[in-house]
Amino acid sequence: MDINSIIHSISIWALPVIFAVVFHEVAHGWVADRLGDDTARWMGRLTLNPIKHIDPVGTILIPILLVVVGSHFLFGYAKPVPIDFRKLRDPKRDMVWVAAAGPVTNLILACVSAVILSLATTLPMGMAWLAQPVALMAQASILINMVLCVFNLLPLPPLDGGRVAVGLLPGPMGYQLSRLEPFGFMIIVVLLLTGVLQSIIGPLIMGGSRMLVGWALG
Repeated sequence: MDINSIIHSISIWALPVIFAVVFHEVAHGWVADRLGDDTARWMGRLTLNPIKHIDPVGTILIPILLVVVGSHFLFGYAKPVPIDFRKLRDPKRDMVWVAAAGPVTNLILACVSAVILSLATTLPMGMAWLAQPVALMAQASILINMVLCVFNLLPLPPLDGGRVAVGLLPGPMGYQLSRLEPFGFMIIVVLLLTGVLQSIIGPLIMGGSRMLVGWALG
């Protein structure tokens, strides 16, 4: 990939990635705040200001490297919003809502992006200078938000899906699953390097993305 292609790809993907990861984290903090944990609000993290949430590695370096190498699996993350589950009114139940808030927000953003893509296709030819970049960013937003939604719903702590599973499972089963949390990211890396992760979530991500893009362009 030449330098012009890299710059073009970064210009298309930068805003969708930032919006996706920032809204994901703010959603966790906002729901926790509504359910009794004001930690995120007290630490100034209930804001859409990306500077408060950007992680140099997860929000900038990893997405750029994936774009440069032409990866079909784009991924990113922001600094996790601090949550003190002990402050929640009903920690086991409310943990489910707090954890689910991130992926649900990404799904909503993917749907909103599909609407924006649909609207971009209705702009007159004279506004192609606006319609084309908006359409490309909307498609990028659909894909990155579907990636974050599906990936984070994997039932493996410390991912959101793991926390949801821990909260929904009966006490002993939830406890046993929660014990995997220290090894969660190691397991994810192994699944990623072996290609197992892509084979599990890839069809869901691409199927959902194609459905939304097809609706927008149909």
